[in-house]
Amino acid sequence: MKRDYRDEFRRWKEAELIDADLKAELKVMEGDEALMEDAFYKDLAFGTGGLRGVIGAGTNRMNVHTVIKASKGIADYLNDEFGDEKKSVAISFDSRIKSELFAKTAAKVFAGCGIDVTIYKELMPTPCLSFAVRKLGCKVGVMITASHNPAKYNGYKVYGSDGCQITTEAAEKIQGYIDKADALDTGAISENDEKISLVPDEVYESFTSEVLGLSLIGEEDGDKSAKIVYTPLNGTGRKPVTDALKSAGFMDVNVVKEQEKPDGNFPTCPYPNPEIPEAMKLGMNCAKQIGADLLLATDPDCDRVGVAVRDKDDFVLFTGNQVGCLLLNYVCERRAKLGTMPKNPVMVKTIVTSDLGEKIADGYGVKTINVLTGFKFIGEQIGLLESQGRKDDYVFGFEESCGYLSGTHARDKDGVNASLLICEMFAYYKKMGKSLTDVLGELYEKHGYFLNTLYSFEFEGSKGQDKMKNIMEKFRNLGGELCGQKIASERDYLKKTDDLPKSDVLKFILETGNSIVVRPSGTEPKIKIYLSVSGDNRAQAEVIEKELSKRLKDMVEES
Repeated sequence: MKRDYRDEFRRWKEAELIDADLKAELKVMEGDEALMEDAFYKDLAFGTGGLRGVIGAGTNRMNVHTVIKASKGIADYLNDEFGDEKKSVAISFDSRIKSELFAKTAAKVFAGCGIDVTIYKELMPTPCLSFAVRKLGCKVGVMITASHNPAKYNGYKVYGSDGCQITTEAAEKIQGYIDKADALDTGAISENDEKISLVPDEVYESFTSEVLGLSLIGEEDGDKSAKIVYTPLNGTGRKPVTDALKSAGFMDVNVVKEQEKPDGNFPTCPYPNPEIPEAMKLGMNCAKQIGADLLLATDPDCDRVGVAVRDKDDFVLFTGNQVGCLLLNYVCERRAKLGTMPKNPVMVKTIVTSDLGEKIADGYGVKTINVLTGFKFIGEQIGLLESQGRKDDYVFGFEESCGYLSGTHARDKDGVNASLLICEMFAYYKKMGKSLTDVLGELYEKHGYFLNTLYSFEFEGSKGQDKMKNIMEKFRNLGGELCGQKIASERDYLKKTDDLPKSDVLKFILETGNSIVVRPSGTEPKIKIYLSVSGDNRAQAEVIEKELSKRLKDMVEES
């Protein structure tokens, strides 16, 4: 049931708002009914990914008041759940617009509720926050970021004491407390900073040390003379990534000047997502100009990495699936040669990630665990292994959206760890006279060609939410056929399926063995459709994918 957005608008307009930008925006909004409705018809949804939304005035926007509401709710949850136990929260933030303001506002709300807070003194990547939560023994971690979204977005990720993003059960409990909190309750903000301290420098140093400790090659095992171009896409990655690469012996690292410094407007990259070619364009131009061998790009909170490699006079951009499969193969190959492969090794990937990964793992005797979309579920599996005394059995985890992790130091994807691992892998094969394109070709030759594609369909506003529900319902009632093919098997993850938590995700295996996954995004107003197609070669796989994608697009557009 939708609230009376006009009443809520008036309440905000009459309140003492902290941020002058919000007052100015409300004044403009007053004459635009559509803007007013979209900003106030609901509260910004809180889930396992925390909050994420467009920056601006309103209950359905990211602003200091929605941060107050969320922080007060989490603080009340912690005080009720843990009583007199010592409670502390770790906080970090990225380069986005108002990220530092939101982080410091959250810190003051927690302090006002009697909870100790440690906050990074400067912007720091998401994996550093995940690491700090466990290192400092915090009950909760908060990362102010909207990951790879456009500049108009910001967000509020919440982590549990295990360093993973919170589970569905915890999110539902916290949501109950947030519902009771008032976004306009500025009295929740503490003016006393006694309970707020800075994250000690040793935590960052320990994080870097852990990442370097995951190295799989010595000086004699790889050619580290490669000329590397790196871009942090105006985010948090510059210091930790370049520190790690230079400490590991990669001395020819060139940072893209226009994208080096933190800037939440992302002036040269409107959509700072290293999965898409547009985000990599400036980096590729720089790499061509200086004759580089390898290009790396991390997103604003430095948990994803995009990769491109030189191919004669041009650069080839790899997909997240391709990089993940290459890294998995490299980790397994090196650990097998070094004699460090555990007796019962485990690789974890999401259900929308390439099945090629499982075939590679099988070849090395590594068990694959498939989990729901979201790296928190990979982190959760590390925690389960740890509880069984098997933490060292974890060898690698990855997801199709450029997220990778080869260690257990963090419980979220780590762009610092991945950047170093990619450079090491490049150096290792370079010394053998192979390019990464060569190695990928060898994997396809051995296991078959795998083509994975993702299509996103955007549905803004309250009407868009209703349309997404209708589309998911349509896919739930197909009658045994999809894209002109019989459905061999169907999994609806809203039901208890494969021992995974309930989630609004559908997976179809067609009679040809190709698969389709459909789900609404948890952080954006989008329906996402993932296709996994295999063939004897690339040309055959592309023909199959083209036909399937056309039929799926028609289905969505007709809904």
